[in-house]
Amino acid sequence: MTDQGNVLAELNDRSREVFRRVVESYLSNGDPVGSRSLTREMSEKVSAATIRNVMQDLEFMGLLDSPHVSAGRVPTQIGLRMFVDGLLEVRDLDKDDRQMLDQTVGSNSGDVSGILNRVSTALSGVTQGASLVLAPKHEAPIKHVEFVSLGSDRALVVLVFADGHVENRLFTPPAGQTPSSMREAANFVNALVEGKTLSELSETIRQQIDIRRQEIDVLARDLVESGLGLWDSDGDRHERLIVRGRSNLLQSEGGEEDLERIRNLFDDLERKRDIADFLDLTESGEGVRIFIGSENKLFSLSGSSLVVSPYMNADRKIVGAVGVIGPTRLNYGRIVPIVDYTAQLVGRMISDRG
Repeated sequence: MTDQGNVLAELNDRSREVFRRVVESYLSNGDPVGSRSLTREMSEKVSAATIRNVMQDLEFMGLLDSPHVSAGRVPTQIGLRMFVDGLLEVRDLDKDDRQMLDQTVGSNSGDVSGILNRVSTALSGVTQGASLVLAPKHEAPIKHVEFVSLGSDRALVVLVFADGHVENRLFTPPAGQTPSSMREAANFVNALVEGKTLSELSETIRQQIDIRRQEIDVLARDLVESGLGLWDSDGDRHERLIVRGRSNLLQSEGGEEDLERIRNLFDDLERKRDIADFLDLTESGEGVRIFIGSENKLFSLSGSSLVVSPYMNADRKIVGAVGVIGPTRLNYGRIVPIVDYTAQLVGRMISDRG
């Protein structure tokens, strides 16, 4: 198929209007669009037979599809992409939506984690989709580390940063841990902290375990080594993704096939699969990006759409991202300015806090 922009340019006015109205109707209600209903909406008076011929041509071009033999048409993924790139009319941000998002940062009080949790909740509420907020990596020096047993197969590592920020992370400890081995592990780590950031501490721990292997109890050493994944960048990224509004996705879907798609998406969100790539999606440039269906490599199995935008710190460095995920028939014209404004809002909040 030729370049999508060229295909759109080659459509005559009638074909372009039929295509636009089919997509807009589908995005609005999710139903296939028939030729008879379009005759009442077209700007020129044309017969249903004429519209059917136009729709057949658009189907031949790969822009529309027929779910059933006698049904109307729906846009294909290629058609949706062409519509988003060439015909989408982005609305101004609604006043009520802006106010709800502004209230999440308010006086900028509370820690960054708490504010981002509120932002994510508001974003899912405003868009009625699932919101994704990737928090910036916390780079303040660590002041203290503590291991807390929650059972035979669950433990908590508490990270206290020099700026007062506290993070609690669950993990599965090696078998046989005792209160004394946890104290020894914490003492070993705290002796190495010395104002280091998470990334610096991880490398130091690795080096010191090799050097002082004989000085530390086997159980304590195993505990420290198993916790290294929490300090590595991958583990840190895993903890940084805030997901809200999963239930909104179930409310927007109907058939068994749709429910299975949503279940696949839930599985991806629970595993936070390829979260390292979430930020990578935004790093080719500023602004909102839209990924439709299989274009979305993070959640391709679920066939969902992702609208995502990066946000920056005071040094204009990309440090995180916000996004909304939902069915491919998202109201893109409304979602795009919401995601864009939220990214700017979070960026200003991060910059104000240095």
